[in-house]
Amino acid sequence: MRMTVSTRRVLAFGVGVFIAGNAGTMTARNTRLKDIAVLQGVSSAPLIGYGLVVGLNKTGDKRQTIFAAQTLANMLSRFGVSVPAEQLKIENVAAVLVTAELSPYARVGARLDVTASSIGDARSLQGGTLLATPLRGVAGEIAALAQGPLSVGGFGGGSGGTSVQVNHLTVGRIPSGAVVQRSPEAVIGDPSSLTLSLREPDFLTASRVAAAINMSLGEPAARAVDAGNVTVKVPVAFRDALPDLMAQLEMLPIATDAAARVVINERTGTVVVGGGVRLGAAAVAHGNLSVRITTRLTASQPPPFSSGETVIVPNQQVDIREGTAKLVTLQEGVTLEAVTSALNALGASPRDIIAIMQALKAAGALQADIVIL
Repeated sequence: MRMTVSTRRVLAFGVGVFIAGNAGTMTARNTRLKDIAVLQGVSSAPLIGYGLVVGLNKTGDKRQTIFAAQTLANMLSRFGVSVPAEQLKIENVAAVLVTAELSPYARVGARLDVTASSIGDARSLQGGTLLATPLRGVAGEIAALAQGPLSVGGFGGGSGGTSVQVNHLTVGRIPSGAVVQRSPEAVIGDPSSLTLSLREPDFLTASRVAAAINMSLGEPAARAVDAGNVTVKVPVAFRDALPDLMAQLEMLPIATDAAARVVINERTGTVVVGGGVRLGAAAVAHGNLSVRITTRLTASQPPPFSSGETVIVPNQQVDIREGTAKLVTLQEGVTLEAVTSALNALGASPRDIIAIMQALKAAGALQADIVIL
């Protein structure tokens, strides 16, 4: 048995990735307005429903999933077939929750993509078909009806204690599997005024959005209310043609700006460093301490003609090694390119960079926000 413990590294991760922007230039990038802002008062509505997936090859819910058997018995009773729920064997049936997103512009008859997720102990939804399932909104009204064969995106099988599985088999999708039964009400509010909400609030970006809209309309119609919202007074020529106004505004190029961030995913060892990251004066030392424990099993034999028994005796050997630490000094105001070169000089992996970035932030030398996923 071998075990390695590191005092200068975080827990073990999977594949690590270190992604860095170009910090040498701080020029803003142009982005379409439709990609950074949405019209306030108009949003998608979540839908949810409970249904059954049938046609499974003995990979459905077992007897301990009571609600699946009860649902199937209730459905059969509607067709004139009376079967006690406790006598049903439902290996080919699975209870699922069905979810979808209803667009505010969807009308009766429109199609929606739906996702079916097993809520019992089914092993796979592969090859199953979702029976007609009503999807309800927040208020409980039936907004859509879902039905159709599931696409799992994987496969699995096996017998005799040997099995193979590719991807996740208890969640499936039905493209265009739901039909809208009730149109949502898109509430825009006052038709003489619109509000655009930024996906990433920023005062500089909001000010630039207002300036771009005013230049496009040729009048001071837009105003930045705060870091996340821009109000637009609808010109008289567009009072009865709001879609035309939005089509004109959505294509405006906006020079966006964002706060400096370092995004860390500790589960995968991924580090993403934005281009605006700056460092203060700091010194970084990198080293590691590893403890290796090796266990060898030996057999202890009793003397001949004795009443003793043969036993297995573990012999453990402990080996402690400390790596040579390296010290790198970072000058104040260095760019991300210099930071990356310094960390590479240390021989730091993405796992090490996670710990180094957190330590620099704690020391007050990292001029950026750390976001941990």
